[in-house]
Amino acid sequence: MEHLPPWLRALIGPLGGLSLFVVGFLDSSVLPLPIINDLLLIRFTIHSPRLMPYYVLMATLGSLAGCFWLYFLAKKGGEAMFRRSAGGRAEKIHGWVQRNKFLSVAIPAILPPPLPFKPFVLAAGVFQIPMDSFAIALIVGRGLRYSIEGFLAMRYGEQATRYLVQNKLEFTLIIVMTLALTYASWRWLFGPKARRRQDS
Repeated sequence: MEHLPPWLRALIGPLGGLSLFVVGFLDSSVLPLPIINDLLLIRFTIHSPRLMPYYVLMATLGSLAGCFWLYFLAKKGGEAMFRRSAGGRAEKIHGWVQRNKFLSVAIPAILPPPLPFKPFVLAAGVFQIPMDSFAIALIVGRGLRYSIEGFLAMRYGEQATRYLVQNKLEFTLIIVMTLALTYASWRWLFGPKARRRQDS
């Protein structure tokens, strides 16, 4: 908590778990606060393990609200904003979003800083990914990330914070593999091939 700006410490005190929503909204929209919500969620969960699902929900909904705000801005004419945010990666991100509508939002939603996230949110609005796909991808990506952090906090306490800070790559790989397996299972069970198997 010592490394947080005074205004943010003052906000967290009275709001408690609701501050995860506020920080999530700010970080996903107008004010970058990288990894703050992850560390707050771990800290809150260590002190009140039974409230872990509530903390995960608040962090996820806050991020979802902030991303919706960016999405609608981009949809109303934010291509210049997207290209400024994406820089030299703009064309690659554009191609990836067009080919992988769900994963282009879900995977960046999982990845920790300094890997980019907002350019993909802006791209989703600019290139008009359907709202339902956008929302589900965000809920899956952020929800998975925060849930795993919550379980780590319940299992390992303060060690979870050190692990998250010192092993971002390993943490990211664990979540991406979990998401990939979940997505592959869903496609196998409910995708076009599954429907063809049922029809035959």
